[in-house]
Amino acid sequence: MLETLQQTDEQLLLFLNGFHTPFWDSFMWTFTAKLTWIPMYAAILYVLLKNFRPSISIVTVIAIALTITYADQVCATLIRPLVERMRPSNPNNPISEFVHIVNGKRGGRYGFPSCHAANSFALAFFLMFLFKNRFLTLFILFWAALNSYSRIYIGVHYPGDLAMGMLVGFSGALLLYALFRYCLRVPKIAGFLKYDIPEKLFIEHQRKIPHIQWIIYIGLLTMAFIVFHSLFYS
Repeated sequence: MLETLQQTDEQLLLFLNGFHTPFWDSFMWTFTAKLTWIPMYAAILYVLLKNFRPSISIVTVIAIALTITYADQVCATLIRPLVERMRPSNPNNPISEFVHIVNGKRGGRYGFPSCHAANSFALAFFLMFLFKNRFLTLFILFWAALNSYSRIYIGVHYPGDLAMGMLVGFSGALLLYALFRYCLRVPKIAGFLKYDIPEKLFIEHQRKIPHIQWIIYIGLLTMAFIVFHSLFYS
């Protein structure tokens, strides 16, 4: 059974990794870079500061940071050393000679689960829980999915690595968001944060947060920049 799953994973990798052109090489290479998305992260911080008290904004940022840290460390520190599954790009992996590699990047030795996918989906799911906005949810999940697919495209992860990474990210977002909401319900903590909105009003407030569209706008502008950059530099 396990062998069949591994073979299917390898075949799916080679199929998805096989669609490459100079434009998409440049696009995926830029898309997958962490620094590319600093403007969108800044937009998330802007929305938090515009809609919550500074103390709540700080706690929310800490919760997001802990969510991503949880996802990253569960993948890198806990699961990878136990599973020890080689990346498809690893020269010691027989499949590597059939995998399209972009800019010579091969990553580390092991790749299951994908930290990149775990971190992206951890952020996406936490924002989905936090803002409860349909359009933001669609955009941020699309962003996380494309960010994850870019790892297949550049040849450093199997599809199974990404699927497991997504599950780890979801578990981290679920856990830390629940802890975040619990802290807001504890009288002493809520009092310290000067936060006295009842639970029902808090949920209604989440659905009506203004300026939330800026996260989508900045994200789309960043994608447009990546497209134009790839057109001229591919």
